[in-house]
Amino acid sequence: MMNTPFLRRAFLAGVLATPSALLVTVTTTPASAQMIVKDPTNYAQNVLQAARALQQINNQITQIQQQATSLINEGRNLASLPFSSLQQLQQQVQRTQQLLGEAQRIAYDVQDVQQVFQGRYRGAALSGTHAEMVANANARWQDSVGAFEDALRVQAGVVGNIDGARTAMDRLVSSSQSATGALQAAQAGNQLLALQSQQLADLAALVAAQGRADALESARTAAIEAESRERFRRFRDRN
Repeated sequence: MMNTPFLRRAFLAGVLATPSALLVTVTTTPASAQMIVKDPTNYAQNVLQAARALQQINNQITQIQQQATSLINEGRNLASLPFSSLQQLQQQVQRTQQLLGEAQRIAYDVQDVQQVFQGRYRGAALSGTHAEMVANANARWQDSVGAFEDALRVQAGVVGNIDGARTAMDRLVSSSQSATGALQAAQAGNQLLALQSQQLADLAALVAAQGRADALESARTAAIEAESRERFRRFRDRN
């Protein structure tokens, strides 16, 4: 058995050597092998902040998408209708007006009508000389014939406008159904109303022309009756 002093010296030598060995071991350990200490509270806060930031980004993206959609819709609402029938309708109305303006003998004018009736349909025109009565009767007959011819020409013009009105109506209805925005739909509706107004104008012109012809024929018949009474009176007075 080893003596006690020898064991003590060996033990002290081991104790003194241990810190140095431990120091060497610690100092020579690589950095990648060192232990990393994490704080759970700080990590949770970071995750929460990141989630909030992501939610804000998503909200901004949604707002941008909504704004883009709104701009697209506004652009569609402001888009004009690619088809316009206005020029065609104006031309049809002008043709009808031209036909009315070409009325023969008695124009569509109040003063002209009064002047003609005073000269050929009443008063002295029915009680003049035999030659004057014959001339006035012939003039009244020409008035009636011209008025009926004018009415037929207006009727032909109105019938000629029907095909153009039908084509315009088909295109306007198709444009209205395929309208991409409020403005296009409104413009299509306005043009349909304009087409209806043009057709009503043609109808009014037709009624006016036919009414003029009928009125002149009725006035001629009344003048013939008045002239016949005058002729009978003269015949009776001579006998």
